[in-house]
Amino acid sequence: MALAGCPDSFVQHPYYQDKVEQTPRSPQEPAGPGLPAQPDRLVNRQEDDVDLEALMNDMNASLESMQSDTVPLLQNGQHARSQPRASGTRSVQPQASPRQKVQRSQPVHILAVRRLQEEDQQFRTSSLPAIPNPFPELCGPGSPPVLTPGSLPPSQAAAKQDVKVFSEDGTSKVVEILADMTARDLCQLLVYKSHCVDDNSWTLVEHHPHLGLERCLEDHEVVVQVESTMASESKFIFRKNYAKYEFFKNPMNFFPEQMVTWCQQSNGSQSQLLQNFLNSSSCPEIQGFLHVKELGKKSWKKLYVCLRRSGLYCSTKGTSKEPRHLQLLADLEDSNIFSLIAGRKQYSAPTDHGLCIKPNKVRNETKELRLLCAEDEQSRTCWMTAFRLLKYGMLLYQNYRIPQQRKALLSPFSTPVRSVSENSLVAMDFSGQTGRVIENPAEAQSAALEEGHAWRKRSTRMNILGSQSPLHPSTLSTVIHRTQHWFHGRISREESHRIIKQQGLVDGLFLLRDSQSNPKAFVLTLCHHQKIKNFQILPCEDDGQTFFSLDDGNTKFSDLIQLVDFYQLNKGVLPCKLKHHCIRVAL
Repeated sequence: MALAGCPDSFVQHPYYQDKVEQTPRSPQEPAGPGLPAQPDRLVNRQEDDVDLEALMNDMNASLESMQSDTVPLLQNGQHARSQPRASGTRSVQPQASPRQKVQRSQPVHILAVRRLQEEDQQFRTSSLPAIPNPFPELCGPGSPPVLTPGSLPPSQAAAKQDVKVFSEDGTSKVVEILADMTARDLCQLLVYKSHCVDDNSWTLVEHHPHLGLERCLEDHEVVVQVESTMASESKFIFRKNYAKYEFFKNPMNFFPEQMVTWCQQSNGSQSQLLQNFLNSSSCPEIQGFLHVKELGKKSWKKLYVCLRRSGLYCSTKGTSKEPRHLQLLADLEDSNIFSLIAGRKQYSAPTDHGLCIKPNKVRNETKELRLLCAEDEQSRTCWMTAFRLLKYGMLLYQNYRIPQQRKALLSPFSTPVRSVSENSLVAMDFSGQTGRVIENPAEAQSAALEEGHAWRKRSTRMNILGSQSPLHPSTLSTVIHRTQHWFHGRISREESHRIIKQQGLVDGLFLLRDSQSNPKAFVLTLCHHQKIKNFQILPCEDDGQTFFSLDDGNTKFSDLIQLVDFYQLNKGVLPCKLKHHCIRVAL
């Protein structure tokens, strides 16, 4: 009778029978390592037939004892071959006995193999990726080797959030940002998407129209965290602010001597002033009179106020700064300082130079707002700058230095910026085969006028944008300036002043607009010493040609672009050169 799963020729082979009969072993000796003792009928077999039922029971017991063996099983039920050993090493395993050969030649039970596969599947790690099985025919339907999606850990994707940002002209853009993106990173992203010039003066403004407050976010602030403290009516505005770090550029324009006191000796120099503000161990104090609005009331009082690192205090007795006479008005830790948009109209402020210390927990309520008002714009700027310096300290200076450090690192690989100074400009004549320097001033002026006339004659032959009919074309000099960022069209004087204030009261900040009193004239709005001035640009005719002049015809220009280019290099009749232009970008 043949064994199940084995050919008859294998069982009846003479070598197989001889080895079985010649193996001397006592009945108590085990058949091999990990195998139970076999009955004597398998060793001293005298009959021709084999008890099939007893043999299958022994095989099941043998397979259960083999689960602790180091030899793995493949999915087709066969043993995996051991890896070849390295050269020079010798195996220390004892040679397999003939009885072990008998055990390896036994048939394999299918149910036991499937049970081993199921147990092996449970021991697989759940962190492996789901790899499809390239040989589906080798695995059973009950235990596929592919990991199910539920057994994998959830992917730790970076948290993202949508933020809506507005521009000055009312357009908006929804930007998907990371949860840890700072205000500087978002500004650089908007500059890239809007194709603007990145001059490190773009800022993100936190605007609260219902409270009449706004402030520029610091470069290190996380946008998502700031948005979590804003009400539903509040919004972010993408805007220029040239005065954000003006304190580090021109410290002489800030903090008069009577406004700053120190708890330790100071020599009063500007370098020492910066060090005391940036050093957290020093104790600078900003003092002066401010109009303070009483909480829950509409009345304002003029009080002597002292700003320290611990908070804002007011004196209950004149100008005394004794501890018993100081009363805490606001804390700097969980608050931010804002400027009032319309303080007179909304809060009945005594002046237009209002500021507010707003706790972060306040959203729509005005009861907990600490409203203040300064006498002039310079005083308000000093108070707001001192608040930022005392709260952030060295972190604010690092924000100022980061763009300069990046520019220094990228300067060898970036396009060089053209630097123009008055001493490097000379008049050149390129009419001949070689250029020559014009040394006579009168000849240089006549050459410039001749070149301007020739350029204007060539431009009139062009098909000009905005011409109403081919018979009456508009001249290029009257429309070319409308493509420039510094020209803001038909806006009022109040609107131009508001734009200048929003983008920073620094020297040289300007814009051009249409004149409201003279339809043929234009107005240059310029900031100087934190004051806004207006200069009218009038058209004048010379030999039938129309020119533009800012000084009653003494200096004439064929269009406004030449006028702006000239006053960017020369002060002329203006109090300062044109340095920064107000710009509005559509997102």
